[in-house]
Amino acid sequence: MTLPLIAILRGITPPETPAIADALIAAGITTIEVPLNSPDPLDSIAALADHVPSHVIIGAGTVVSAAQVDAVADAGGQIIVSPNCDKAVIRATKARGLHSWPGVFTPTEAFSALDAGADGLKLFPGTMAGPSGLAALRAILPKGTLVYAVGGAGPDNFGDWLAASADGFGLGSALYKPGMRPDEVGKRAAGIVAAYLAART
Repeated sequence: MTLPLIAILRGITPPETPAIADALIAAGITTIEVPLNSPDPLDSIAALADHVPSHVIIGAGTVVSAAQVDAVADAGGQIIVSPNCDKAVIRATKARGLHSWPGVFTPTEAFSALDAGADGLKLFPGTMAGPSGLAALRAILPKGTLVYAVGGAGPDNFGDWLAASADGFGLGSALYKPGMRPDEVGKRAAGIVAAYLAART
């Protein structure tokens, strides 16, 4: 089963990636994002892409330019996540055959992203919008639009977000912080997965 949970490994270094990835995959998280403001992010993405099984999706976060999209694609990334809505980035992502998840906060940004070809929307910062903000946004989005809450969404409030129609979540510091051991990450990941499954049922 593929869970709609994205692991955000901000600050990870290339040597850490295989063991951290193994811990995440063992817990059931199979989409992994390395933000580009991490140390040597393209090397980490390449290491992950070479290491993980084919069903695991690797990509980059904090992608803010078309040139960065090309660099991620060349490193073996499959998903592009941005903090903002930039049509040029979305179009470059789709031109390279990658999944596009731009950050949106307003209806204008959401429709702009979808018009440019985004595969899904990253509601960010989730802590500012809150579940009520997502519920209001959902009322006017095209049916079937995927929206992931990022920032302010986690095990303590998965239920509230799911009730507001969140399709999935991006998880950063609740899951990984620089320097954490793989067993620590695995334990956190298992707890997050359990909380998500409990909230979904």
